[in-house]
Amino acid sequence: MKKHLAFFLAMLMLLGLLCGCKGATGKNTSAGMKDNSITVGIAQDLDNSLDPYKMTAAGTREVMFNIFEGLVKPDKDGNFVCAVASDYSVSSDGLVYTFILRSGVVFHNGAKVTAEDVMYSFKTCASTSVTAALVEALSAVDAYEVTATQFSIVLKEPNPDFLSYVCNVSIVPKDYHDQDTAPVGTGPFKFQSRRVLDNFVIVRNDDYYGQKAHLSKVTYRILEDNTALFTALNSGSLDLVAHLTIDQTKNLTNGYRVAEGTMNLVQAIYLNHDVKPFDDVRVRQALCYAVDVDAMLKLTSGGHGTAVGSSMYPAFGKYFDESLANAYPHDIAKAKQLLAEAGYPNGFSFTIKVPSNYQPHVDCATVLVEQLKAAGIDAKIQLVDWSTWLSDVYKGRNFEATITGFDSSTLNASGMLARWETGNGKNMINYSNADYDAAYRAARATADDAQQTQYYKQCLAILSQDAANVYLQDLVDFVATHPKLKGYEFYPLYVMDMSLLYWDK
Repeated sequence: MKKHLAFFLAMLMLLGLLCGCKGATGKNTSAGMKDNSITVGIAQDLDNSLDPYKMTAAGTREVMFNIFEGLVKPDKDGNFVCAVASDYSVSSDGLVYTFILRSGVVFHNGAKVTAEDVMYSFKTCASTSVTAALVEALSAVDAYEVTATQFSIVLKEPNPDFLSYVCNVSIVPKDYHDQDTAPVGTGPFKFQSRRVLDNFVIVRNDDYYGQKAHLSKVTYRILEDNTALFTALNSGSLDLVAHLTIDQTKNLTNGYRVAEGTMNLVQAIYLNHDVKPFDDVRVRQALCYAVDVDAMLKLTSGGHGTAVGSSMYPAFGKYFDESLANAYPHDIAKAKQLLAEAGYPNGFSFTIKVPSNYQPHVDCATVLVEQLKAAGIDAKIQLVDWSTWLSDVYKGRNFEATITGFDSSTLNASGMLARWETGNGKNMINYSNADYDAAYRAARATADDAQQTQYYKQCLAILSQDAANVYLQDLVDFVATHPKLKGYEFYPLYVMDMSLLYWDK
């Protein structure tokens, strides 16, 4: 490994000499700074469809956050701020949400935003969105009341989380039909072009109603090979790359700044419950005891990252149950005992399919394979490209186990927990537990915040007790930026706000 790294760094130095590039530590400035644009490296291509209601991958939402907006949207502190709406109010009984439509808002195609567009957006989202929790929330709408300047939503029953769902209904033009390939929203950036598996380009929306973006253009370069991504970053041809490993940050030699945050997701070994031996809770619990999360964190990220213990990450505050991270203390003897009880006294073998473009998942898988050996479990890693992972693992459910991370598209617990309901379309592990279903339904049915929180925590406890998955961590997020690029902020959601970035000249 050290020899490969030395050769790699030597080649980078040679490349710099041949190209005459001095990088961030030299006198030359990036091309992006000269024309007020930046180039961002990302490790996966966007979804095939760019329609806001059809997007599935967190990486796609991370980018499209800059193009689409709702009536309200989240800020960097997790607060809901007005967007397409200029103001809103909620009735005392929690049933009526009234939004005053902001005047002068135009779509990226030049059309003015009307109340009819807002109505179209809500009805289309309710019927086509791939986010089950969002569809469920909108199905509880009793009526929409519309005037030229006001949009009201009447609920059948109170829902304390409803504003977070409103936030996720992207407002789109009703008479536009090319959202799949040429998305149109109201955000601070607008779509310019896309080359599949190559790049995605957005440009500043000069007609934006609010604070306009500082940058004139953002080009996302898609580099699914981690070595190529790091090479491009270290050579200075990229101005920003997020989701780096600690080793990558340590090997940076170009003077780029590194900021540390969290990814706001739950990384786990996700297990297919329809495949033996993972249909046996004792086997799943044995895996939990065999894994040493603290040791994994030290080996893969120098101790950075936060152990989670269930399907919730710390940014959710009141829902996160820190105690669940200690539900399965590292205990090889206990793991072997459970395996013997389940009929596997000599252990078993299985394959972990890992998306090759996410180095943090690959690094964790490498460590976990070694840890599992101590319990007699022979795990093999199969690296697959992102498109294969999406089609075969996530959608096709053709896997035994995988390591990935799930985030929430909404600032509420349902965004994390809806997928584990029996029969949910996103329930890729085929999990089914009647007690979980009942607790989740109870949480969704109550308007009492304290009671709802209690039910959601019950859901988390059931996932832990049932060892639904081998829960690992909320990954640390290392973001490298050109030293003169300022304004990057971490959000409590898996997004990157390009409108805040600017060159410090």
